[in-house]
Amino acid sequence: KSFLNHTAYLSCFFANSQAADIKDLRVFWQKGTDEVVHEVYYGQEKHDNLSPKYINRTKMDMDKWTLQLFNAGIVDEGQYTCIIQHRVKGSPQVIHKSKCSLHIIANYSQPEIALLHSGEQMAAHWPKKYLNLSCSSSGGYPEPKQMSWLISHENTTHRVTGHTDVSQDAETKLYNVTSKLNIPVPTNILTNISCLLQLGDQLGSLVSVPLGI
Repeated sequence: KSFLNHTAYLSCFFANSQAADIKDLRVFWQKGTDEVVHEVYYGQEKHDNLSPKYINRTKMDMDKWTLQLFNAGIVDEGQYTCIIQHRVKGSPQVIHKSKCSLHIIANYSQPEIALLHSGEQMAAHWPKKYLNLSCSSSGGYPEPKQMSWLISHENTTHRVTGHTDVSQDAETKLYNVTSKLNIPVPTNILTNISCLLQLGDQLGSLVSVPLGI
């Protein structure tokens, strides 16, 4: 995993790497099946075969056998393959091959609750006030798992899932998420309403500043 616009580190460590002389090795990184990301040709960086979008964006740390990919973007997500060939009597033989997948993370903004308007709905012939709330968070990646609402009063909290819209910017590929909630106005009891954005696998969650009613 790498944060958007930061350096991604792709490992290609293999056993007995200390025993190998870099001048006898060809180290070759590719993305998918046809994009050449980086090449070290018997001790020398080689740029002839690189895919244009990786030119001047990579650096190989030969001590740690790690490829640094600078300014990692969402388009860089995917599977990378590292192939190491060893020159034996003139003919190269593959001595190591490994794959790794790159996932990009962009931080969502802290969710913010806004009061849309309080409407009146007739229920059982008497007017009852309703709260129309929205909660929004923007500029994140990958797509969030869920946005929900936490309604707390006294010692109890319950979770409510409202109507949620998720949109993706066509250019940046970043996501914006908005949830709307319509609930009766609490009466005679202090109620705190928070909005919770769940980001998914190992990414945790974000919570809004609570709204006190």
